[in-house]
Amino acid sequence: MPLTSKGGAGHGTARTAEPLISIGAVLARLRDEFPEVSISKIRFLEAEGLVEPSRTPSGYRKFSPGDVERLARILRMQRDHYLPLKVIREHLDALERGEHVSLPAPQRGPLEGVQDAESGRPTAARIGREELLAAAEVGESALAEWESYGLITPLPEGGYDAETVTVAKLVSDLGRFGLEPRHLRVMKAAAEREAGLVEQVVAPLRRHRNPQTRAHAEATTKELATLSVRLHQALFRTALGDRRY
Repeated sequence: MPLTSKGGAGHGTARTAEPLISIGAVLARLRDEFPEVSISKIRFLEAEGLVEPSRTPSGYRKFSPGDVERLARILRMQRDHYLPLKVIREHLDALERGEHVSLPAPQRGPLEGVQDAESGRPTAARIGREELLAAAEVGESALAEWESYGLITPLPEGGYDAETVTVAKLVSDLGRFGLEPRHLRVMKAAAEREAGLVEQVVAPLRRHRNPQTRAHAEATTKELATLSVRLHQALFRTALGDRRY
């Protein structure tokens, strides 16, 4: 019996007469508009129930044009409106029911800095849990495990800062090589020790009464951080015994 597409998480967009394509072909079609999209991203959206491709008897995914259109719409809502997946799902469901729904106007990305209402100075950007899951392309169970090992830590007021997204992506990438969160605790411990050394150097400058000296402390922190990272990379390459990397 020939394959038919279920068309986007079973929402009634089946197009049985149209040819079905592989996930690699989907990726090729989407990348012109979404250069950052990946196969793991598409799989993550499938796991979240936002799209439901057909499967061959051997288990390969097959996508209809309707599935590809749905994926593009999801990616646009994430890129242009920074909506959490729950809101995107509700929006798509409403469209499938024939309801007229509107999206909020495009805005700044969730990782861009915002300003404090009183001082006007930039504050740390924050994103929500669903945005972090989407950025790292993992599920809730993986994020909960990372948090249990202290690799990911929410901000005291809730949400996550921009640097946490980088950490989450790297932890996810290392996981594909079999490195589990328990293996990565040693890296976190080493980073905390290095940060402690930097703090010892700049702490007296930060406590100084002179504003220029305090500003110099921030510049010194950045310079020390850069040098520490370069030293870490050089020592790591030396430890591997191959300086070509």
